[in-house]
Amino acid sequence: MTSVPSHITPLRLVQPAEIDLARAMPLLTDNAEAWLGTPVPAGRPGFQRFLTDLSLPIRGRTPSLVFKKAAFVDLGEVRETPGRFEMEIGWQSSSLAPLFPVFSGHLVLTPTEMRLEGFYAPPGGEIGAALDKAFLGIAARGTARWFLERTTEVVATAAVLADQSGSTARPARGTSTAG
Repeated sequence: MTSVPSHITPLRLVQPAEIDLARAMPLLTDNAEAWLGTPVPAGRPGFQRFLTDLSLPIRGRTPSLVFKKAAFVDLGEVRETPGRFEMEIGWQSSSLAPLFPVFSGHLVLTPTEMRLEGFYAPPGGEIGAALDKAFLGIAARGTARWFLERTTEVVATAAVLADQSGSTARPARGTSTAG
């Protein structure tokens, strides 16, 4: 078994939801640009890459405060197994900005939940790992939680709109910025 470097941190988040897998998959594959952002050339075969803004909402703050960071989000090909779909997913800063973790893992959809699981690497190696324990981990998990909630919302909203219109609906297009 290969050991994981100490500065690599596991991440597993679950978002309960009612998911129609047949309606969800086109949104996460063929129509991802409708909600994720601008398609750009992918760095790996079999992946789609999008330039998008990842957000870190500061919860419980009035007025609400949201930090945004332009990032590349990579989506791999969908693998179907009985009762679920799974795809590789990853993200990284679209610039050389410090203090932004790199994530690599899987997005898993079942009829009752959406799950994001994998690992993130805080910037700065071992020093970054110490900072991650102090405060960066909150930001990495908060950003991942926001992404999972946003993805679940897109899938659930599309299913409701499809039921109302009798067709697969497209959510509003996501925004992206550089920097």
